[in-house]
Amino acid sequence: MKKIFAGLLIISPLFVFAQSSSSSSTRPLSSQGYWQQRVKYDMDIDVNVVTNRFTGRQKLQYWNNSHDTLRKVYYHLFWNAFQPGSMMDVRSRRQGTVAGPRGADWDSRVRDRISKLTESETGYQKVLSLKMNGRPQSFKVRETILEVILDKPILPHSNVTFDMNFEAQVPIQIRRSGRDNAEGVRFSMSQWYPRMAEYDKTGWHPDPYIGREFYGVWGDFDVKIKIDKKYVVGGTGYLQNPNQVGYGYETTGSKVVRPSGEKLTWHFRAPNVHDFVWAADPEYIHLSKKVRDGLVLHALYKIDREKLTQQFEAFSEARKKQYDNKAENFILFYQGQWEDVLEIAALALPYIEKNFGAYAYQQYSFIQGGDGGMEYPMATLLKGAGPDVVIHEWMHSWYQMMLATNENLYAWMDEGFTSFAESKILAHLTRDTGFAQRDNYAGYYMLAKSPLAEPLSVHANHYNTNYAYSSGAYSKGAVFVEQLGYITGADVRDKILLDYYHQWRFRHPDVHDFIRVAEKVSQMELDWYRDLWINTTKTIDYSIDSLWQDEKGTNVRLNQVGQIPMPLDVKITFNDGTSEWHYIPLDLTFGIKPAEEGQGTRKVYEPWRWTDPQFVITTTGKLTDIRRVEIDPSMRMADVERKNNRIELKWQ
Repeated sequence: MKKIFAGLLIISPLFVFAQSSSSSSTRPLSSQGYWQQRVKYDMDIDVNVVTNRFTGRQKLQYWNNSHDTLRKVYYHLFWNAFQPGSMMDVRSRRQGTVAGPRGADWDSRVRDRISKLTESETGYQKVLSLKMNGRPQSFKVRETILEVILDKPILPHSNVTFDMNFEAQVPIQIRRSGRDNAEGVRFSMSQWYPRMAEYDKTGWHPDPYIGREFYGVWGDFDVKIKIDKKYVVGGTGYLQNPNQVGYGYETTGSKVVRPSGEKLTWHFRAPNVHDFVWAADPEYIHLSKKVRDGLVLHALYKIDREKLTQQFEAFSEARKKQYDNKAENFILFYQGQWEDVLEIAALALPYIEKNFGAYAYQQYSFIQGGDGGMEYPMATLLKGAGPDVVIHEWMHSWYQMMLATNENLYAWMDEGFTSFAESKILAHLTRDTGFAQRDNYAGYYMLAKSPLAEPLSVHANHYNTNYAYSSGAYSKGAVFVEQLGYITGADVRDKILLDYYHQWRFRHPDVHDFIRVAEKVSQMELDWYRDLWINTTKTIDYSIDSLWQDEKGTNVRLNQVGQIPMPLDVKITFNDGTSEWHYIPLDLTFGIKPAEEGQGTRKVYEPWRWTDPQFVITTTGKLTDIRRVEIDPSMRMADVERKNNRIELKWQ
């Protein structure tokens, strides 16, 4: 099979490695008054692969590192969403009646499928008993949230232990988790256990599950999964009994000795993570690759020819032609993508770690399962393994698995930053010298010009449309990062991203934390950018108004048409091929960005006051010597009407 990325430039690895440690993880973080809660899960589950159910025992140690007395706690019971009439079901069917830019606004994976589930196809998580420090606790199940009314409060800077027995039924795969997905994977086990909700400086976050993102408590996991011996498992954490399990996990040269019986127990430990995912199938092919000291990558996939043929038959005629109208060609292509996963990841890693920080764990697994691509600590579930989704999901390890903002409030800080990084990495791997973020900008422009745009500050559950949520979080979020480089200078922006990673890794940062890092690194004031880009749907639009010559040279008048002010780079090109750059700072930044590569000597002006509708720049060149004037030739400023950014002068 021809390798997709054969012939790529291989970059020398950057050996910057930060191994997470839980040795002091239970102590509150006290720097500048910062604190966060902490958990330690010990779980044993026993899976019945025939009934698609399992029983579980959970011991949860919970550290209240806050200054508050907690009289309640909340758990997430995600799988209760997969029942007819659930909030996820009702919302999805409602969105089917809402018009989006390409038809009904519902998620095509969910649609009305939940409403049609039979009793054996639904999902549920039932808490059978719950004790705190040995005492039974009363609780209420509010669909996907378990509300626990404590008999004794949890005092500040103290810890308690919860013991829970629960059972669950794995739903037919509809959204992210479940069984028997479209490619035939038996179990995609995300959101599978009762999970403690996060409590932070703004209080509890018991967000009902309607299909959006997550926010979890940092902690350590010790998980034992007892399942049919034929099943191969992959997921979060480090396998503790590889020589009992085998299936490619065993130590090289060792003999696999499995215990007797029909089931096998897989024992995983995961330090300093905020969730735990696993997947299992009896036909998984397991590949692994050591990519540097302290890091092994895994890929687990299967080739279900019948399911892949069905997938091919559902393609459009145009897409079928890409495979010469042969399902077999598609299957071979699909298999080749999975065979290439670890090679692509290994090629990308040095560039990733140089530009975005070190990967802080000892393993990562690319696992076939789920309904597309979904990120979890140390693993992702993938339906298909193209380079774009592989890189995108892996980059979530930086912006969600190590930084871990509250995605319900700041989805764009994960999806947007991840999309930005994905585009940069793919451009590097393919040696694409064009504008790496062009697709993200195109997505943003479509959103900005539609009547459906909403501010990025809207809670993820409460967007009016799925379209506004996804285009905002992914596209507008990515533009935020690239455009920040236009404001501060790309090199400064890159340093901001690294400093942000190093200062806030494992600490749940929010937008204010990021902006403060950006301000300290750039020595600019940037709160205006946060407020206008995130909290409003205002847009940027500048135009060239007119040119005229006087005794001093040529004047160019610029107009601010849009409602978001920006600093401006303006390039004047002359008939002889020479050019000069003009930089107009924005008064709100109280700073000047450095000249960037290719700009040479700039003419720097006094700042443009954001209330002024016009600004005039001057050049000593004659009007008749000018060929072109252009605002922001780099295309990084997200001007919604670029046609008025450039004027060509054609002299006879």
